[in-house]
Amino acid sequence: MVYLPYIQVILSILLIVGVLLQRSEAGLGAGFGSDNATGGRFMRRGFEKTLFIGTILIGILFTLSVFAPLLLNR
Repeated sequence: MVYLPYIQVILSILLIVGVLLQRSEAGLGAGFGSDNATGGRFMRRGFEKTLFIGTILIGILFTLSVFAPLLLNR
């Protein structure tokens, strides 16, 4: 339990970096109704797919680390 805050800080930094490195599918223009926004699907390949899956895993680990004190102190 002593190391839990350090683990949470490291996971939160990795989560922020993972989210910021991901490419936006539609861009800012689609949020404001731009006509040139594409409506097609975006397929992640290579490093983008690895980054996407890694970000999901880090998010799950961060969530588990937040709820760990509640689960361990029964």
